[in-house]
Amino acid sequence: MSGDSGKVVVFVTTSSEEEAEKIASLLLEKRKAACVSVIPRVNSRFWWQGKLDSAQESLLIIKTRAALMPQITDIVKKAHSYAVPEIVALPIVAGNEDYLDWVDQETG
Repeated sequence: MSGDSGKVVVFVTTSSEEEAEKIASLLLEKRKAACVSVIPRVNSRFWWQGKLDSAQESLLIIKTRAALMPQITDIVKKAHSYAVPEIVALPIVAGNEDYLDWVDQETG
């Protein structure tokens, strides 16, 4: 199977594990995600305001439908502490059909 499944994996970094858990709960309670994995500690390096910076962050890996991205972006931006939060969606082009069907069921 390959092509466009209509599903995406979304990456969101947060300032803390607590913030990650809060956003994960919001997305799940509102049925905007079927599953949210929280990686409690990642070391991020990035350009910010013209200079190199770094931070210890938590990473959310959100499994959902592409059609929900506008709502997910709105929820994350309202709950997030960053002025410009990372919200990046990558298409799922192939996968376990049973899992992808489950994502549809849980977010439908």
